[in-house]
Amino acid sequence: MIVGVDAQLAVGTATGIGVYQRGLLTALSAAGIAVRALSQPRLDPWRFDRRVLWDQILLPLAAVGSRCDLVHCTSGTMPLWSPAPVVVTVHDVAWLRVQDHVRPYARWYFGRYQAARYREARVVLVDSAFSRDEYLELVGGPSERVRVAYPGVDGIFATIARAPHSEPTILCVGTVEKRKNLLVAIEALPALPQARLIVVGPSTPYRAVCETRARELGVSERIAFRGFVTDTELHALYAEAWVAVVPSRYEGFGYGAAQAMCAGVPVLAGRGSSLTEVVADADALIGADDVTGWTEALRAIVAAPERAWERAEGARARAVDRFGWDTTARVVATAYADALA
Repeated sequence: MIVGVDAQLAVGTATGIGVYQRGLLTALSAAGIAVRALSQPRLDPWRFDRRVLWDQILLPLAAVGSRCDLVHCTSGTMPLWSPAPVVVTVHDVAWLRVQDHVRPYARWYFGRYQAARYREARVVLVDSAFSRDEYLELVGGPSERVRVAYPGVDGIFATIARAPHSEPTILCVGTVEKRKNLLVAIEALPALPQARLIVVGPSTPYRAVCETRARELGVSERIAFRGFVTDTELHALYAEAWVAVVPSRYEGFGYGAAQAMCAGVPVLAGRGSSLTEVVADADALIGADDVTGWTEALRAIVAAPERAWERAEGARARAVDRFGWDTTARVVATAYADALA
C-alpha cells in the first residue's frame, strides 16, 4: 500500500496543520507505511487562489504522479476528483460554525463546499470526540466512517528542561484570530503588573483589535507579538513560560494546550469545545469570556507558581502518552486499511 499524503501546508513556516502533516509523515514512515509527501514547494499555500489551485488541480495531479493506492487529504480540504480513494482529516468544522466574520467566498469554499466533498471520503478522521460530534451534527453521514485520531505532539516537548523566566511569563501559541480570543488574556494584564504576555503565531486583522485594547489598558509594552518562530525558539519559550493560556471559544483540538502539557507547563484553557476533553482538568478550565475568572486564575499562578509547576510536571508523562505520534499512527493505519477494504 502506497499512501499519498497532502503536505502542502508544511511548506515554509508551518502552523498547526503543517506541524500535523510533518509529524504524521514521520510517524507513518516509522510504522512501516509507504508514504509519499505530496506538495509543491514553490506554491504559496496561504493565498486563497493558490490554495484552491493546489486542492483542486495540483494535488490530484501529484497523486497521479505518486502512483498511490490511497490519498490522505490532511488539510481539511478535498478535491472534487481524486485518482484513488480518499481518507480526509477534518480538524474542525469551524467554517460551518464560527467563521461568520470572514469573506463569503472563503466561508463557502472551506465550509459548505468541503462538507459536500467529505461525503465522498472512505474514512473521515477528526481530531477529537468534540469534533466528531460537531461533524456528525453539521455534515452528517454514517457515524462508523468517522474516527477520532488525536494529533500527535513531537516527542521533543517531553524532553524540554523547564527554566521559568525571572519575570512572570504568560505564553499564548496559536493564530491571532477572533475565535482564539486573545483579548481575554489582555484584559487580565492590568491586574498582573509584573507579568508579560508573549504571543506566538500568525496574525489576522483581529490583532489590531487586541493592540488597540492593550493601548487603552496601558499594557502594550508588556505584550510581545512574535509571529512565526523557529522550533528552537518555541521550545525555549515553553521552557521559560510560567503558564500557557488557550482562551479559545472554539477549537477542534488545541495544539497549544497539548504541547504545553507535554512540556510540563501549567495550562489555563477556555471551557468548552475540544479543550475540555484535551485538557481534562476542571481546575484549569475557565469560561472563555470570563475576564474575572481568567484574572483570578492567572493571579493565583503568578503569586505562587511552584505549586502549579509541580502539578504540571506530575501530569507531563500522562500527556506524553495521550498525545504520542505512535498512537496516532496506529489509528490512522487502521483507517487506511479500512478505506481500502
